[in-house]
Amino acid sequence: MTGLGRNQQTARPFSVTRGGVRLRGEQAGHGPAVLLLHGLTATRRYVVHGSRLLEREGHRVVTYDARGHGASSTAPAYDYDALIEDALAVLDELGIERAAVAGQSMGAATAAGLGLRAPERVAALALLTPAHHGRPSAHIQYWDALADGLERGGPEGFLEAMGPLTVPERWQAAVRTVIAQRMERHEHPNGVAAALRGVQRSRAFPGLDALQRISAPTLVVGSRDEIDGDHPLAMAAEYARRIPGADLVVEDAGESPLVWRGGALSREILRLLRRAGWSPTTPGSR
Repeated sequence: MTGLGRNQQTARPFSVTRGGVRLRGEQAGHGPAVLLLHGLTATRRYVVHGSRLLEREGHRVVTYDARGHGASSTAPAYDYDALIEDALAVLDELGIERAAVAGQSMGAATAAGLGLRAPERVAALALLTPAHHGRPSAHIQYWDALADGLERGGPEGFLEAMGPLTVPERWQAAVRTVIAQRMERHEHPNGVAAALRGVQRSRAFPGLDALQRISAPTLVVGSRDEIDGDHPLAMAAEYARRIPGADLVVEDAGESPLVWRGGALSREILRLLRRAGWSPTTPGSR
């Protein structure tokens, strides 16, 4: 790889302030933009998990910590309206007129809401393990308990509030360590707790029927992971069924979830971008 290639892939930090909320993120690479949106309680590290394939293939990759998460500041409100407007503010601040948008869980709902609210800004959508029904969660008590646990006891309190893990005993210690490490990345745990309460009481779009109005080429990534009951494969299939022309991809039986394998996931996103004409070799995609 040439020195220029390395420079193109070097992460360039940025900060965007909207309504007194500071969003911290980074971008790398050059070319047609791809905006990555992470899930609830995660950070920007947890979308393509460190893979640099999108940058190497000629894309400008932009990612940031959602309000209250990671290195971003706390906020007066935590709901999907705010998350969608934050995404638009990041695109505006960075001078990006259109981008492909890939989001996981909360990020998938935000991406879908963005595709409906501002379709002219969205070149393609990759919705990774979507779980949002287009209405407030039916399990508010569960999310409130997680928030209470985080406020009361930090990462360990969060784990305690989760209750027994539904994984084989030989994996439980490793899973608990991974969850604790992810929670420790947040500079403002109280912001994450507020997001746990607020986001689950909001909606990114008015019901699943609204997905039929999405016009951007769309990829839905599901998961066969029975341990992850919050992101059932049936919901991913429902998204793919309702969104016109959407493709659904899932790992083969017995494989680790595709959504956790950054390189393989990035290759699926690249296939979507090529199908959408959002690639460095496509005229007008930059």
